[in-house]
Amino acid sequence: MPIKNPPHPGRIVRRAITQDLGLSVTAAAEGLGVSRKQLSALLNERSGISPEMAVRLEKGVGSSAEQWMRLQMAWDLALAQRNAAKIKVRRLEPA
Repeated sequence: MPIKNPPHPGRIVRRAITQDLGLSVTAAAEGLGVSRKQLSALLNERSGISPEMAVRLEKGVGSSAEQWMRLQMAWDLALAQRNAAKIKVRRLEPA
């Protein structure tokens, strides 16, 4: 069953990096091989986890890339469902 209001994956990454590992954004970005700006956008919930970032997080933080992608998919789906009323679709019928 999907979660209606899952946390943004960036919140989870932020906790893992800053609280659990005690790293600064700069140090974590360097370790993950990304720019500080790119990591900051994720941690501040302005961007999501790409497949490449999921692999980087798997190698650098732990948890599988698949788990990171599941968190992102749950967020994306919940967002789409919140906006479902704006999505106009005509039911398709067989030809």
